[in-house]
Amino acid sequence: MFLDRDGTLNHCFPTADGATTRPPQSIDELTLVDRAAESCARLRAAGFALFLVTNQPDVARGTQSRDRVDAMNRHMVSVLGLEGAAACYHDDADRCLCRKPQPGLILTLADQHRIDVAGSWMVGDRASDVLAGQAAGCRTVLVARTSAEPHPQDHHVPSLAAAADLILAHRHAHHATSGSRHAS
Repeated sequence: MFLDRDGTLNHCFPTADGATTRPPQSIDELTLVDRAAESCARLRAAGFALFLVTNQPDVARGTQSRDRVDAMNRHMVSVLGLEGAAACYHDDADRCLCRKPQPGLILTLADQHRIDVAGSWMVGDRASDVLAGQAAGCRTVLVARTSAEPHPQDHHVPSLAAAADLILAHRHAHHATSGSRHAS
């Protein structure tokens, strides 16, 4: 299970113009979305390994330090019981392979941890998360209260808790039809 950070696992903050949002600037600002810990615990209990994958372009833009981002990611891994985290510190102009919608973060973690991406899920709140998951070969869930623009996701839900419900129901249905009892 690959999980986006900002907007999926934790809250973002409105910018001064109110038109966009910004990620938390420090651990003190880092607040989990409703039922994040419970949702992660349920997915882990069902046998899923959970990984954080996050774009952090503010590092490349010079408005955030890599040390702070890494500290927040370590905190999220610890608090939510995740297996690990991978971050892209580049901006769009860098054209790297790790910045979502590219699949680099997912594929690197999959290689390092011997994960079958075809049996995995990518959960995020932006089209770039969905596209990265699909490029890697994962099933995808868009977590967004509204869907103002069309997205190519496999599923659309209003919250992380609803994503956990959907994934667990899908897993249960798959196991009931296949007779398998092994985590995927």
